[in-house]
Amino acid sequence: MAQVAAPAPPAETTSAPKLPAKELTGAVVYQFLLAEIAAQRGQLEFSAGAYLDLAKLTRDPRIVRRAAEIGLHARQYATALEATRLWLEIEPEALQPRQMETLLLLTSGRIDELVNKIAADLKLAGPRTGETLIGVLRAFARHTDKAVTQRIIDRITEPYLELAEAHLARAHAAAGVSDAARARAEIDEALRLRPDWELAALFKSDLLARSGGQLDFLQDFLSTYPAAHDVRLGYARALVAAKRFEAARSEFRRLLDQNANNTDLLYAIGILSLQLDDATEAEQHLTRFVAIGRGEQLDAARFYLGQIADQAGRADDALRWYRAVVAGEQKVPAHIRAAQVLVRMGRLDEAREQLAAARAGEPGETSEPGAASDMRLLIAEAQLLRDAGRHPEAYALLNKALEAQPNDPDLLYETALAAEKLDNMGVAERLLRRLMQIKPDSPQGYNALGFSFADRNVRLEEAAVLIDKALALAPADGYILDSKGWLLFRQGDVKGALEILQKAYAMKPDAEIAAHIGEVLWSLGRRDEATSVWRDAVKLNPGNDVLSATIKRLTTPTPTSAPTP
Repeated sequence: MAQVAAPAPPAETTSAPKLPAKELTGAVVYQFLLAEIAAQRGQLEFSAGAYLDLAKLTRDPRIVRRAAEIGLHARQYATALEATRLWLEIEPEALQPRQMETLLLLTSGRIDELVNKIAADLKLAGPRTGETLIGVLRAFARHTDKAVTQRIIDRITEPYLELAEAHLARAHAAAGVSDAARARAEIDEALRLRPDWELAALFKSDLLARSGGQLDFLQDFLSTYPAAHDVRLGYARALVAAKRFEAARSEFRRLLDQNANNTDLLYAIGILSLQLDDATEAEQHLTRFVAIGRGEQLDAARFYLGQIADQAGRADDALRWYRAVVAGEQKVPAHIRAAQVLVRMGRLDEAREQLAAARAGEPGETSEPGAASDMRLLIAEAQLLRDAGRHPEAYALLNKALEAQPNDPDLLYETALAAEKLDNMGVAERLLRRLMQIKPDSPQGYNALGFSFADRNVRLEEAAVLIDKALALAPADGYILDSKGWLLFRQGDVKGALEILQKAYAMKPDAEIAAHIGEVLWSLGRRDEATSVWRDAVKLNPGNDVLSATIKRLTTPTPTSAPTP
């Protein structure tokens, strides 16, 4: 049986309850340590009993609360209930022990006792009856038997149907049993009684999200109550879900005008601006978010700022932002992009050092060889070497890693490509066939080997089988369509090749696909069209080897032999 983690000790609050004047004796300290160590070791039943004994002895509300919480986690409901009622004796006005008592009675199946208890609480609540009903609703939120929950909610709210809170509770209960019509009717009644109630409006919005009409409802509500902050935030998020990014950004901007330092809003506007290709506003808000924000999104924001600077050609700024990413899922991509920036600056050796240092890990980190992040960094280094034409070094780096992990699919694929660049087709074929064995449902190996044969104009029938297999696995992959088109060209079906290559380029405007389209057009005598395709591709990929070699091979005049004297 898996060990159950103990609930964390309660955090201190600024409005701490009045503590009893109880002497801190050795016996008290011993009992506390005994109970807490048992909790940390997963011995929750023993811990709950020990804490309850200590709670009775000390009447310290912190100890009483701990006894109740551990009893609940240990499913020792009688212990937890006793502790909770002691807690209520000490803090009769506190909401949390009331909610916990409700939950415990519900969980232990003491329904009649629960209904009587809630009814008594509601009678005593006076002007706080509505607030008490909301507290009851929250206490029921975790109960799994929604039918029982609905029956109880209907009973306890019957005397209070003049209150909007009663109808909100009934709406939640009806939704819990998938009675959409009843939920809609109850929430509409709640809003009739309190037309400006944001909590009810947001619940109706959730209901409409499933059935339709959510955005229209929220827009109408805001036209009547423009200061409804929470509803406007819900509207903005609903617009994002509907992919109406410009409208969503307008709503987030309006919210930000009321709270200029709200980091959630700054981040949301920054990300939406990226979606809208508005790099200027994205950079403005994300920079401010980084300056005042905190939490997990900081590294994501730094990564996006690096991308913005990178795309703008501000290499130093891009490096600074990428290197500032210290954690999270963007950390490895940030290292890789920083290395790519360094290569474009002509600093390949420094780029390799950047990736090597990342693989080694920062001081205090552990980096296990073969970890997914480590492998991505190693492959990225090999790709930098390959792009620089240093194919022997790329192959040596990958092959060494492959010796340690001979069945890693990514390493098999990348090492095969590196071997092919060295014209070592024997090694490349062996590795790609091994990849097909390990991942028979992946198109990578089939496509790579099929294209290699087609590109060399050898074993074309076998190439066709391999590429068709890859297409069957990934029919919408632009690179595999490129392989198919190039194979058709090699087989003499020039018209069919051009049609498929143009389809592939529409999916993936890649330099090598452009090279292939241009060569097919050139062979058809449509040289102006070929030149236009190449010219556009060179603008986007000025250093691509395959594109450059194709253009040079086809456009360079063949020298004529001098006449024999």
